[in-house]
Amino acid sequence: MSEQHARVALVSGATSGIGLSVARLLARQGHRVFIGARSGDNVATTVKELRGEDLDVDGTTLDVRSADDVRTFVQAAVDRFGTVDVLVNNAGRSGGGVTADIGYELWQDVIDTNLHSVFRMSHEVLNTGGMRHKDRGRIINIASTAGKQGVVLGAPYSASKHGVVGFTKALGNELAPTGITVNAVCPGYVETPMAQRVRQGYAAAYGTTEDAIMEKFSAKIPLGRYSTPDEVAGLVGYLASDVAASITAQALNVCGGLGNF
Repeated sequence: MSEQHARVALVSGATSGIGLSVARLLARQGHRVFIGARSGDNVATTVKELRGEDLDVDGTTLDVRSADDVRTFVQAAVDRFGTVDVLVNNAGRSGGGVTADIGYELWQDVIDTNLHSVFRMSHEVLNTGGMRHKDRGRIINIASTAGKQGVVLGAPYSASKHGVVGFTKALGNELAPTGITVNAVCPGYVETPMAQRVRQGYAAAYGTTEDAIMEKFSAKIPLGRYSTPDEVAGLVGYLASDVAASITAQALNVCGGLGNF
C-alpha cells in the first residue's frame, strides 16, 4: 500500500497490553496508526518506540470518558493522516468487588470507560472521521469473555462488556449493507498490566497470594496458560483485513478455550 493510499487506523488505550500490540501489528500491516491514551507521556513514549521500528504512527492524549476529548482526538487523527478506515476501541478498565458493597461512582466509571466510550468513539469516527461516507470500514471493539458470561466479583465489568457485545451486534447489522463491518474481540485471561491488577484484587478479596490466584485462573483455562497480547492482536489484524469482509456483528473469543460460545 503506498503511503498516499495507506489506510488510517485509530487505537484507544494503545500504550500497553493489547492496545500496544494492536497498534504495532496494524502499523506493520501498512496502516497509518493514530493512538490515544490518558497519559500524554505514555503516548509520546509509545509513538517514539513504534517510529523507531520504522512504523507510521502518531497520537495524542485521549480520555474516552470525555466527549470533548474524543472529538478532539478524532479530528487530530483526520488532520494528521486523513479520514478513518479502522477503529479499534480498546481503552477499558477493570473493576468490581462484592456487588452489595460497590459504590455508585465505581459502577458509573466502569460503565462509562468500557461501554459509553465505544459509542462515543464509534459515533465520532463515523461522522468526524468520515467512515460513514466510505464503502469499506472496520470497527473492532475489544470486549471480553466476561461479555458473554458472568464474572464473580466483576458485575460492573461483566455488565459493561455485555453491553459492548450487544452494541457491536446491533451496529454490525445496521452497517452491514455499507461495507463497514463491526465486530467484538473477546479476550479471556491475557497477560497484561490490567491482568496483574485484577489478580491483586482477587488476592485481597480472598485473602491469598497473587501467585495462588494465577495458578487458580490458569487451571481454569483448557490451554493451561494465559493468552498473549499479540495473540489477541492477531485476530484484530485479521478482522481489519480485506478477506474478513463477510465477518460482521460477531463476538469472537481469544481465550485458550475458556469460553466456548
